[in-house]
Amino acid sequence: MNSKTKLIYGILVCIALLMPFQDFIYLVFAMKVLCFALFACAFNLLLGFTGLLSFGHAAFFGTSAYITAYFCKEVGLSPEFGIALGVLGSAALGLLIGSLAIRRQGIYFAMVTLALSQMVYFLAVQLPFTGGEDGIQGVPRGMLLGFIDLKDDVSMYYFVLAVFLIGFALILRTVHSPFGQVLKAIRENEPRAISLGYDVDRFKLISFVISAALAGLAGSLKTLVFQLATLTDVHWHMSGEVVLMTLLGGMGTILGPVVGAGIVVGLQNYLANIGSWSTIATGFIFVICVLAFRRGVVGEIAHFFKGKA
Repeated sequence: MNSKTKLIYGILVCIALLMPFQDFIYLVFAMKVLCFALFACAFNLLLGFTGLLSFGHAAFFGTSAYITAYFCKEVGLSPEFGIALGVLGSAALGLLIGSLAIRRQGIYFAMVTLALSQMVYFLAVQLPFTGGEDGIQGVPRGMLLGFIDLKDDVSMYYFVLAVFLIGFALILRTVHSPFGQVLKAIRENEPRAISLGYDVDRFKLISFVISAALAGLAGSLKTLVFQLATLTDVHWHMSGEVVLMTLLGGMGTILGPVVGAGIVVGLQNYLANIGSWSTIATGFIFVICVLAFRRGVVGEIAHFFKGKA
């Protein structure tokens, strides 16, 4: 990581730390952006750096959300334990789905993940503890570590920011590690990676499980922020949204999913007052971005400055 990149990261972290002291962005909105930015970064690890397109990542996001909601509300666990159980649940589900999905490639891999994700959605509708169409509402934020009251939006924001930074740092470290270099090799030329003696399926599965666990972490955070878990969290629309965020921001870039999540969540928030026209407006803006930024917003910016260098 060069000095310019470190400077950019430092500036962004400082801006995030000062967010509670401004008046033009609601903290709940900022927390929502951070949750979905982590979700998109987790998905980008699989698509952008491993080359695996999953249409079922909502399964991990929603499963962790439901588990955290249930244990925090019905069992009364503290938020850190509720999140930990949610992440473990999504990681276990990722191991199960990944073990089946990596046996196929390309569109068949994507279809397997979509089919298995729809099974998770069906279970979320039918199982009694999920609340069916009502979901689990009124989830308490609780006391973090026994003394930090997360009912306060400022405390909750800094907790979400801290978790996001930990998840982001983990992805950054993974991408720049020898393991990450093997993932890139698999993305670029899988037969060559096999010929070099790498157990490609094992690397794919590990990447899938890490991505699933981080997606679950994002789902658990979202549950605590909004204090509910619903069928929307496991619906295939959620899987489509995270694909959109990643492509819009820049697939295969580090900051691209963060920017993409900010754009998509921002459009959903600020165009909500125009009703059903918001979907049309969002689609129109997305088409313009795809035509103008073939590599995604961050990808095009990075390519421009690389060409200038």
